[in-house]
Amino acid sequence: MARTRAAFYDPDGVRYGLPTFWWRGAPPGYATRRQLRAAGLRPGGQPIAGQVMWRGVGGDRVAYLYRVDLARPKRTATPAQRAAVDKALRARRTCSTCGEVRWYYIPRSLGECLDCAP
Repeated sequence: MARTRAAFYDPDGVRYGLPTFWWRGAPPGYATRRQLRAAGLRPGGQPIAGQVMWRGVGGDRVAYLYRVDLARPKRTATPAQRAAVDKALRARRTCSTCGEVRWYYIPRSLGECLDCAP
């Protein structure tokens, strides 16, 4: 085992306060937020169960781990929430000067579409 990996191996949490594993060394049953999201799950209010540490460009990096068995299914947006998001995104594409809906978002620095801007 390389020294880098051994420095981050603390399964009891004595050194770092949480069970700590090296990059790609987490045991089965633990997952990061991204891994949970890819599986259609979310942490669901559970506390952090562990961490993965590795050496990065700016220093040591950390990714927190959650228990998969305590994770809950991702919540889906209601039809009303989806309609509200669609309405807000449409408003970002509507020019305040000419009132046309553009295929791009109106630049906030201009406040109007590219055709109406000087």
